[in-house]
Amino acid sequence: MEAKFGLKENWKQFTLLVIINGFVGGMIGLERTILPQIAEADFGIAAKTAILSFIVVFGLSKAITNYYTGAFANKIGRKNLLVIGWIIGLPVPFILIYATNWNWIIAANVLLGINQGLTWSSTVVMKIDLVGEKNRGFAMGLNESAGYLAVGIVAFLTGWIALEYGLRPYPFYLGIGFAVIGLLASFFLVKDTIHHVNSETQVSQVKKLKNVFLETTWANPKLGSITQAGLVNNLNDGMMWGLFPILLTSKGFGLAEVGKVVAIYPIVWGLGQLITGKLADVLAKKSMLFWGMLIQGLTIVAMAFTTSFIQFSILSVLLGIGTAVVYPTFLAAIADYTHPEQRANSIGVFRLWRDLGYAIGAILTGLIADAFGVDNSIILIGIITIISSLVIKVRM
Repeated sequence: MEAKFGLKENWKQFTLLVIINGFVGGMIGLERTILPQIAEADFGIAAKTAILSFIVVFGLSKAITNYYTGAFANKIGRKNLLVIGWIIGLPVPFILIYATNWNWIIAANVLLGINQGLTWSSTVVMKIDLVGEKNRGFAMGLNESAGYLAVGIVAFLTGWIALEYGLRPYPFYLGIGFAVIGLLASFFLVKDTIHHVNSETQVSQVKKLKNVFLETTWANPKLGSITQAGLVNNLNDGMMWGLFPILLTSKGFGLAEVGKVVAIYPIVWGLGQLITGKLADVLAKKSMLFWGMLIQGLTIVAMAFTTSFIQFSILSVLLGIGTAVVYPTFLAAIADYTHPEQRANSIGVFRLWRDLGYAIGAILTGLIADAFGVDNSIILIGIITIISSLVIKVRM
């Protein structure tokens, strides 16, 4: 069966996958504003390292799942992995509602990490399969935009619901809806994209990698540069997830203001990718990655010296722009430099390292915040991000 490539040719399946990825993002948004507050209010946990433990287990389980999603995409089928991911995600909101101690929250985040790894990775690979070479950046922009817009909107909604009706159970009812609709749509409406992979394999000019894991990790200068930047990007996002609400609270902001500022960054990141994804098809990917990482690093350092709501809002916008510039570009560039048969595997390796950044970022920032204070922790993460931009400049 001859597969057709392109957005126009596959718009129905593509749109469906974008909507499903919105539900995938919504599952993370559930925790973004209120979980650090639940840790302190319901379970009496004050140490930053303990609070950030939920991000560590989320990052580890998602990272490992990403790798296996890439490795098994051709064997098990992309659609099957997507459906399995939603089945594993179903219990998450219920555990968050009924958790009686922090270990239940940790367990929910193991499942959430597996859910995210399977669902997000399979929708990414399927969209790249469908659009072909010309529109990869734009496709990734739409995909990541839907996911992170949902993160931002749900982060705002859960903050608002928590303020009106309490931290639990009402904010997590959204998650039950996301998981049920995501599962039903994936099972009944999504079609696998293996025909597209087979068609593209016959005409691809890209050489196969000798060792996908080693070359994507570091050995290949192009792929290795992209992978280290991905790791650092999520390292600073892990810090934003866990420490940013704590930083804002320490500077005297209430839950409503924290919810607004925390939501700005993923919303700008989400919306921005609609533009930056398309730019990644036109501009040099290397310069986009360099500037995006540099903007992130400088912005994060500035956050440690900021006091007012307006300043934090502006910096959140800038951080969202910097992240939007790199995020779809990472995946489009990895797809450019790998053979179609190895693409899912290489993206899986990239996403393994990228999402390990969550765990590394949460551990690092938690330890430094407990020892030297939140401000110093944030400054260090900003400096690491600036160094990452220079690695791209020199090595890619």
